[in-house]
Amino acid sequence: MRNRTFLFMPGNNPGMLASAQCLGADVVIFDLEDAVAQLEKDAARTLVSHALTELRPQGVGVTVRINGLDTPYWQADMQAVVAAGTDFVMVPKIESAEQMLQVAEAIESARQKCGSTATVKALAIIETPLGIENAYAIASASKTLHGILLGAEDFTASMGAQRTAEGAEIAYARSRLLTACKAAGVLAIDTPFPFVSDLEGLEKDAAFAVQLGFDGKAVISPHHVHRVNQAFMPAPDKVNWARRVMATARKASEEGKGAVSLDGMMIDLPIIKRAERILLLADA
Repeated sequence: MRNRTFLFMPGNNPGMLASAQCLGADVVIFDLEDAVAQLEKDAARTLVSHALTELRPQGVGVTVRINGLDTPYWQADMQAVVAAGTDFVMVPKIESAEQMLQVAEAIESARQKCGSTATVKALAIIETPLGIENAYAIASASKTLHGILLGAEDFTASMGAQRTAEGAEIAYARSRLLTACKAAGVLAIDTPFPFVSDLEGLEKDAAFAVQLGFDGKAVISPHHVHRVNQAFMPAPDKVNWARRVMATARKASEEGKGAVSLDGMMIDLPIIKRAERILLLADA
């Protein structure tokens, strides 16, 4: 499954849910949290469950963002969406390893209750200062965790910071979360770009996420999907370079050479890993 774009879609909008597979995102997120008013929570849960069972998007990953662990809705959300067959359950405002373990246990309990044999993974959103400081503990808490998304809007609000297109105010949070995810071996998903009409800013922000090493990026508008997908596709000259690196490394290994160069550059393990990442993105 590709992981370049994670598109949020309101869980109380049947038209958008029905069009999920046509929008080009690698993963769609049916949202039961911020996009749904309190009085519509139960109706949205039913609608999303129906979309999962009757209108399931084909060729894309499906996740549902449930309500937070501090709300009265999350357990009903969890049971409903696991029974309906979601690929992932996304949980907001995770702040500790203990909460991550609680989520993993709830997924397993919901699977047993509905008799499902399918694998359901968790996606966590870290969006508070405490969550950022506990990022590695969260990332390594459970094998049920598939990846972590940075929630920059709530984070900057908690910090009293102003959200900008340039993103200097989230530089530390991005780096802390990204490093934790890489250390724990889970997906690192960059925060959405919030300025919907600023497409030039979006492209710069997505390119920066790729440069940092994020595996994918969340988006809040269908108009952002194609541009973010393109950002995560390496240019042809980079793909050609990566193929040459891998061919040179294979030849050196076959000939028993410990050191080899390409175009004047020493080909060592970090260079090989960089080439492997480029080829993985190209294959996606």
